[in-house]
Amino acid sequence: MKTLSKYIEKFFASVSTDIGIDLGTANTLVYVKGRGIVLNEPTIVAVNTKTGQLVAVGAEAKTMLGRTPNHVEVVRPLVDGVISDFEVTEEMLSYLIGKVCSGSRSLIAPRVLVGVPSGITNVEMRAARDAARNAGARDVLLVEEPIAAAVGAKLPVHKAQGSMIIDIGGGTTDIAVLSLNGIVTSKNLRIAGDRLNRDIISYIRDQFKVLVGEKTAEETKVSLASVNFMADSKEVVVRGRDVVTGLPREVVITDTDIREAIGPSINAIVEAVRDVIEATPPEVLADVMQRGMYISGGGALIPGVSELLEEVLKLPVVVVPDPLRAVVRGTGIILENLEQYEELLIENEGELSPQL
Repeated sequence: MKTLSKYIEKFFASVSTDIGIDLGTANTLVYVKGRGIVLNEPTIVAVNTKTGQLVAVGAEAKTMLGRTPNHVEVVRPLVDGVISDFEVTEEMLSYLIGKVCSGSRSLIAPRVLVGVPSGITNVEMRAARDAARNAGARDVLLVEEPIAAAVGAKLPVHKAQGSMIIDIGGGTTDIAVLSLNGIVTSKNLRIAGDRLNRDIISYIRDQFKVLVGEKTAEETKVSLASVNFMADSKEVVVRGRDVVTGLPREVVITDTDIREAIGPSINAIVEAVRDVIEATPPEVLADVMQRGMYISGGGALIPGVSELLEEVLKLPVVVVPDPLRAVVRGTGIILENLEQYEELLIENEGELSPQL
Protein backbone atom coordinates (compact mmCIF):
# COMPACT_ATOMS: atom_id res chain seq x y z
CA MET A 1 0.00 0.00 0.00
CA LYS A 2 2.87 2.37 0.87
CA THR A 3 4.51 1.60 -2.48
CA LEU A 4 1.28 2.44 -4.31
CA SER A 5 0.91 5.74 -2.44
CA LYS A 6 4.51 6.62 -3.31
CA TYR A 7 3.84 6.01 -7.01
CA ILE A 8 0.67 8.12 -6.79
CA GLU A 9 2.58 10.95 -5.09
CA LYS A 10 5.32 10.78 -7.72
CA PHE A 11 2.67 11.04 -10.45
CA PHE A 12 1.09 14.07 -8.75
CA ALA A 13 4.52 15.66 -8.36
CA SER A 14 5.21 15.21 -12.09
CA VAL A 15 2.01 16.96 -13.19
CA SER A 16 1.56 19.60 -10.46
CA THR A 17 3.54 22.56 -9.18
CA ASP A 18 5.72 22.34 -6.08
CA ILE A 19 5.83 25.69 -4.26
CA GLY A 20 8.05 26.90 -1.42
CA ILE A 21 6.75 29.84 0.63
CA ASP A 22 8.67 31.97 3.12
CA LEU A 23 5.62 33.28 4.96
CA GLY A 24 7.28 36.19 6.72
CA THR A 25 5.84 38.92 8.91
CA ALA A 26 7.24 41.64 6.65
CA ASN A 27 7.56 39.92 3.26
CA THR A 28 6.30 36.74 1.62
CA LEU A 29 8.56 35.11 -0.96
CA VAL A 30 7.47 32.29 -3.27
CA TYR A 31 9.67 29.68 -4.95
CA VAL A 32 8.35 27.46 -7.76
CA LYS A 33 10.19 24.22 -8.46
CA GLY A 34 12.02 24.45 -11.76
CA ARG A 35 11.51 28.22 -12.03
CA GLY A 36 13.19 29.65 -8.93
CA ILE A 37 12.00 32.62 -6.83
CA VAL A 38 9.04 34.12 -8.68
CA LEU A 39 7.44 36.45 -6.10
CA ASN A 40 8.62 38.77 -3.35
CA GLU A 41 5.74 40.78 -1.91
CA PRO A 42 5.13 42.61 1.38
CA THR A 43 2.87 40.58 3.68
CA ILE A 44 0.13 43.19 3.56
CA VAL A 45 -3.46 42.88 2.34
CA ALA A 46 -6.09 45.56 1.69
CA VAL A 47 -9.67 44.40 2.33
CA ASN A 48 -12.99 46.06 1.53
CA THR A 49 -14.87 45.77 4.85
CA LYS A 50 -18.24 46.28 3.15
CA THR A 51 -17.92 43.37 0.72
CA GLY A 52 -15.17 41.31 2.35
CA GLN A 53 -13.28 41.23 -0.96
CA LEU A 54 -9.54 41.69 -1.40
CA VAL A 55 -8.67 45.09 -2.80
CA ALA A 56 -4.92 44.60 -3.14
CA VAL A 57 -2.11 42.29 -2.02
CA GLY A 58 1.59 42.94 -1.46
CA ALA A 59 3.34 46.01 -2.84
CA GLU A 60 0.10 47.57 -4.07
CA ALA A 61 -1.50 47.16 -0.62
CA LYS A 62 1.61 48.64 1.04
CA THR A 63 1.21 51.87 -0.92
CA MET A 64 -2.27 52.18 0.65
CA LEU A 65 -0.94 51.93 4.24
CA GLY A 66 -2.33 54.89 6.20
CA ARG A 67 -4.07 56.31 3.12
CA THR A 68 -7.35 54.35 2.89
CA PRO A 69 -10.99 55.43 3.23
CA ASN A 70 -13.08 54.04 6.11
CA HIS A 71 -14.39 51.03 4.17
CA VAL A 72 -10.90 49.78 3.15
CA GLU A 73 -8.72 48.22 5.82
CA VAL A 74 -5.02 47.46 5.32
CA VAL A 75 -4.13 44.33 7.31
CA ARG A 76 -0.88 42.63 8.28
CA PRO A 77 -2.14 39.04 8.67
CA LEU A 78 1.02 37.85 10.46
CA VAL A 79 2.27 39.22 13.77
CA ASP A 80 5.59 38.11 15.30
CA GLY A 81 5.96 35.38 12.72
CA VAL A 82 2.61 33.64 13.30
CA ILE A 83 -0.83 33.96 11.76
CA SER A 84 -3.02 36.50 13.57
CA ASP A 85 -5.78 36.79 10.95
CA PHE A 86 -6.53 33.33 9.56
CA GLU A 87 -9.08 34.32 6.91
CA VAL A 88 -6.95 37.11 5.43
CA THR A 89 -3.87 34.84 5.40
CA GLU A 90 -5.89 32.20 3.57
CA GLU A 91 -7.08 34.76 1.01
CA MET A 92 -3.53 36.06 0.51
CA LEU A 93 -2.08 32.56 0.04
CA SER A 94 -4.89 31.67 -2.36
CA TYR A 95 -4.09 34.78 -4.42
CA LEU A 96 -0.32 34.06 -4.45
CA ILE A 97 -0.73 30.35 -5.26
CA GLY A 98 -3.19 31.19 -8.04
CA LYS A 99 -0.76 33.78 -9.41
CA VAL A 100 2.18 31.36 -9.71
CA CYS A 101 0.20 28.30 -10.88
CA SER A 102 -0.67 28.52 -14.55
CA GLY A 103 -1.24 26.29 -17.54
CA SER A 104 -1.80 22.53 -17.52
CA ARG A 105 0.27 21.93 -14.36
CA SER A 106 -2.37 23.74 -12.35
CA LEU A 107 -4.95 21.03 -13.11
CA ILE A 108 -3.74 19.23 -9.98
CA ALA A 109 -3.40 21.24 -6.76
CA PRO A 110 0.22 22.10 -5.83
CA ARG A 111 2.30 20.71 -3.00
CA VAL A 112 3.37 23.59 -0.74
CA LEU A 113 6.33 23.84 1.64
CA VAL A 114 5.93 26.66 4.18
CA GLY A 115 8.69 28.10 6.38
CA VAL A 116 7.59 28.74 9.98
CA PRO A 117 9.44 30.12 13.05
CA SER A 118 11.22 27.59 15.24
CA GLY A 119 9.35 26.41 18.31
CA ILE A 120 5.86 27.55 17.29
CA THR A 121 2.97 25.86 19.06
CA ASN A 122 0.86 23.03 17.66
CA VAL A 123 -2.05 25.46 17.28
CA GLU A 124 0.10 27.88 15.26
CA MET A 125 1.36 25.02 13.08
CA ARG A 126 -2.18 23.80 12.47
CA ALA A 127 -3.18 27.34 11.46
CA ALA A 128 -0.34 27.46 8.90
CA ARG A 129 -1.25 24.04 7.49
CA ASP A 130 -4.98 24.81 7.31
CA ALA A 131 -4.44 28.23 5.72
CA ALA A 132 -2.27 26.75 2.95
CA ARG A 133 -4.59 23.78 2.44
CA ASN A 134 -7.70 25.97 2.26
CA ALA A 135 -5.85 28.24 -0.17
CA GLY A 136 -5.63 25.35 -2.63
CA ALA A 137 -2.62 23.21 -1.64
CA ARG A 138 -2.82 19.46 -2.23
CA ASP A 139 -0.26 18.67 0.45
CA VAL A 140 1.29 21.02 3.02
CA LEU A 141 4.79 20.53 4.40
CA LEU A 142 6.36 22.68 7.12
CA VAL A 143 10.02 23.46 7.80
CA GLU A 144 11.45 25.65 10.55
CA GLU A 145 12.87 28.88 9.16
CA PRO A 146 16.38 28.60 10.67
CA ILE A 147 16.73 25.15 9.07
CA ALA A 148 15.54 26.49 5.70
CA ALA A 149 17.93 29.46 6.05
CA ALA A 150 20.82 27.10 6.83
CA VAL A 151 20.00 24.97 3.76
CA GLY A 152 19.69 28.16 1.69
CA ALA A 153 23.13 29.24 2.94
CA LYS A 154 24.47 25.79 1.91
CA LEU A 155 25.56 24.84 5.41
CA PRO A 156 26.32 21.10 5.94
CA VAL A 157 23.20 20.43 8.04
CA HIS A 158 23.22 16.70 7.20
CA LYS A 159 26.74 16.12 8.58
CA ALA A 160 27.86 15.41 12.14
CA GLN A 161 29.16 18.94 12.26
CA GLY A 162 27.80 21.93 14.18
CA SER A 163 26.40 24.87 12.21
CA MET A 164 24.91 28.01 13.76
CA ILE A 165 22.40 30.26 12.00
CA ILE A 166 20.84 33.53 13.18
CA ASP A 167 17.83 34.55 11.06
CA ILE A 168 16.78 38.12 11.90
CA GLY A 169 13.49 38.57 10.06
CA GLY A 170 10.57 40.98 10.27
CA GLY A 171 8.64 39.48 13.19
CA THR A 172 11.06 37.05 14.83
CA THR A 173 14.74 36.32 15.29
CA ASP A 174 15.45 32.58 15.05
CA ILE A 175 18.73 31.36 16.52
CA ALA A 176 19.60 27.69 16.02
CA VAL A 177 22.54 25.30 16.23
CA LEU A 178 22.17 22.42 13.76
CA SER A 179 23.76 19.02 13.30
CA LEU A 180 22.76 15.72 11.63
CA ASN A 181 19.54 17.06 10.05
CA GLY A 182 18.20 18.46 13.31
CA ILE A 183 18.28 21.33 15.77
CA VAL A 184 20.62 20.81 18.73
CA THR A 185 19.40 23.90 20.56
CA SER A 186 17.49 26.99 19.50
CA LYS A 187 15.73 30.13 20.63
CA ASN A 188 12.92 32.10 19.03
CA LEU A 189 12.88 35.78 19.93
CA ARG A 190 9.99 38.06 19.02
CA ILE A 191 12.35 40.98 18.52
CA ALA A 192 13.21 41.74 14.89
CA GLY A 193 12.58 44.28 12.14
CA ASP A 194 9.04 45.22 13.19
CA ARG A 195 10.16 45.80 16.79
CA LEU A 196 12.89 48.12 15.52
CA ASN A 197 10.22 50.09 13.62
CA ARG A 198 8.19 50.43 16.82
CA ASP A 199 11.32 51.49 18.71
CA ILE A 200 11.88 54.28 16.18
CA ILE A 201 8.24 55.44 16.38
CA SER A 202 8.46 55.57 20.20
CA TYR A 203 11.81 57.38 20.15
CA ILE A 204 10.65 60.10 17.74
CA ARG A 205 7.43 60.56 19.73
CA ASP A 206 9.26 60.81 23.06
CA GLN A 207 12.28 62.87 21.98
CA PHE A 208 10.78 65.12 19.29
CA LYS A 209 7.05 65.07 20.22
CA VAL A 210 6.18 64.03 16.66
CA LEU A 211 4.02 61.06 15.76
CA VAL A 212 5.08 59.19 12.59
CA GLY A 213 3.59 56.17 10.83
CA GLU A 214 4.94 52.67 10.45
CA LYS A 215 5.95 53.20 6.82
CA THR A 216 7.96 56.34 7.69
CA ALA A 217 9.66 54.49 10.55
CA GLU A 218 10.67 51.64 8.24
CA GLU A 219 12.05 54.01 5.61
CA THR A 220 14.03 55.85 8.31
CA LYS A 221 15.40 52.52 9.60
CA VAL A 222 16.52 51.45 6.12
CA SER A 223 18.21 54.83 5.53
CA LEU A 224 19.90 55.36 8.90
CA ALA A 225 20.05 52.18 10.99
CA SER A 226 23.50 51.11 12.13
CA VAL A 227 25.01 49.57 15.23
CA ASN A 228 28.43 51.25 15.31
CA PHE A 229 29.35 54.92 15.14
CA MET A 230 29.72 56.03 11.51
CA ALA A 231 32.39 58.50 10.40
CA ASP A 232 30.03 59.98 7.81
CA SER A 233 26.97 61.13 9.73
CA LYS A 234 23.64 60.70 7.96
CA GLU A 235 20.32 62.41 8.46
CA VAL A 236 16.83 62.45 6.99
CA VAL A 237 13.85 64.78 7.27
CA VAL A 238 10.87 63.04 8.85
CA ARG A 239 7.33 64.38 8.59
CA GLY A 240 4.56 63.64 11.04
CA ARG A 241 1.98 65.12 13.40
CA ASP A 242 2.99 67.24 16.39
CA VAL A 243 1.57 65.47 19.47
CA VAL A 244 1.07 68.81 21.26
CA THR A 245 -0.53 71.00 18.59
CA GLY A 246 -1.89 68.26 16.32
CA LEU A 247 -0.48 70.13 13.31
CA PRO A 248 1.95 68.81 10.65
CA ARG A 249 5.62 69.13 11.54
CA GLU A 250 8.96 67.94 10.22
CA VAL A 251 12.13 67.13 12.15
CA VAL A 252 15.66 66.07 11.25
CA ILE A 253 16.62 62.59 12.46
CA THR A 254 20.26 61.45 12.48
CA ASP A 255 21.88 58.01 12.49
CA THR A 256 22.83 58.65 16.14
CA ASP A 257 19.13 58.98 17.03
CA ILE A 258 18.31 55.67 15.32
CA ARG A 259 21.25 53.88 17.02
CA GLU A 260 19.93 55.05 20.36
CA ALA A 261 16.37 54.01 19.47
CA ILE A 262 17.18 50.45 18.36
CA GLY A 263 20.06 49.84 20.79
CA PRO A 264 18.09 47.97 23.51
CA SER A 265 16.48 45.60 20.97
CA ILE A 266 19.83 44.86 19.27
CA ASN A 267 21.33 44.11 22.70
CA ALA A 268 18.44 41.73 23.46
CA ILE A 269 19.22 39.81 20.25
CA VAL A 270 22.91 39.58 21.20
CA GLU A 271 21.98 38.25 24.67
CA ALA A 272 19.67 35.65 23.12
CA VAL A 273 22.54 34.45 20.89
CA ARG A 274 24.72 34.23 24.01
CA ASP A 275 22.06 32.07 25.71
CA VAL A 276 22.05 29.63 22.78
CA ILE A 277 25.85 29.44 22.77
CA GLU A 278 25.89 28.73 26.52
CA ALA A 279 23.43 25.84 26.02
CA THR A 280 25.36 24.30 23.08
CA PRO A 281 27.35 21.08 23.75
CA PRO A 282 31.14 21.67 23.73
CA GLU A 283 31.90 19.48 20.68
CA VAL A 284 29.27 21.26 18.59
CA LEU A 285 30.47 24.64 19.86
CA ALA A 286 34.01 23.75 18.78
CA ASP A 287 32.71 23.37 15.20
CA VAL A 288 30.98 26.76 15.42
CA MET A 289 34.18 28.36 16.73
CA GLN A 290 36.05 26.99 13.72
CA ARG A 291 33.46 27.78 11.03
CA GLY A 292 31.67 30.76 12.55
CA MET A 293 28.05 31.88 12.98
CA TYR A 294 25.96 32.71 9.92
CA ILE A 295 23.44 35.58 9.81
CA SER A 296 20.48 35.79 7.42
CA GLY A 297 17.31 37.87 7.12
CA GLY A 298 16.83 41.61 6.77
CA GLY A 299 18.55 42.29 10.10
CA ALA A 300 21.81 40.98 8.63
CA LEU A 301 21.88 44.06 6.40
CA ILE A 302 22.07 46.52 9.32
CA PRO A 303 25.64 47.87 9.28
CA GLY A 304 27.67 46.77 12.31
CA VAL A 305 25.51 43.84 13.45
CA SER A 306 28.06 41.17 12.50
CA GLU A 307 30.92 43.20 14.01
CA LEU A 308 28.99 43.63 17.29
CA LEU A 309 28.32 39.88 17.55
CA GLU A 310 31.98 39.12 16.84
CA GLU A 311 33.14 41.61 19.45
CA VAL A 312 30.79 40.48 22.23
CA LEU A 313 30.74 36.71 21.62
CA LYS A 314 34.32 36.22 20.39
CA LEU A 315 33.23 34.08 17.45
CA PRO A 316 33.63 34.70 13.70
CA VAL A 317 30.43 35.89 12.01
CA VAL A 318 29.51 35.46 8.34
CA VAL A 319 26.63 37.24 6.57
CA VAL A 320 25.13 34.76 4.08
CA PRO A 321 24.90 35.78 0.41
CA ASP A 322 21.57 37.49 -0.39
CA PRO A 323 20.37 37.19 3.24
CA LEU A 324 16.80 38.34 2.50
CA ARG A 325 16.19 35.26 0.34
CA ALA A 326 18.00 32.62 2.39
CA VAL A 327 14.83 31.00 3.78
CA VAL A 328 12.92 30.81 0.47
CA ARG A 329 16.10 29.64 -1.26
CA GLY A 330 16.28 26.86 1.35
CA THR A 331 12.67 25.82 0.73
CA GLY A 332 13.52 25.57 -2.96
CA ILE A 333 16.56 23.35 -2.36
CA ILE A 334 14.47 21.10 -0.08
CA LEU A 335 11.72 20.80 -2.70
CA GLU A 336 14.23 19.98 -5.43
CA ASN A 337 15.79 17.24 -3.23
CA LEU A 338 12.86 16.19 -1.05
CA GLU A 339 14.02 12.65 -0.33
CA GLN A 340 17.44 13.89 0.82
CA TYR A 341 15.98 16.57 3.12
CA GLU A 342 12.81 14.80 4.30
CA GLU A 343 14.17 14.47 7.86
CA LEU A 344 14.31 18.26 8.16
CA LEU A 345 10.53 18.68 7.85
CA ILE A 346 8.21 19.09 10.84
CA GLU A 347 6.14 15.97 11.44
CA ASN A 348 2.36 16.23 11.18
CA GLU A 349 1.98 15.51 14.88
CA GLY A 350 3.78 18.75 15.68
CA GLU A 351 7.38 17.76 16.41
CA LEU A 352 9.13 20.82 17.80
CA SER A 353 12.77 21.72 18.23
CA PRO A 354 14.33 21.94 21.70
CA GLN A 355 13.91 25.48 23.04
CA LEU A 356 15.84 27.31 25.74
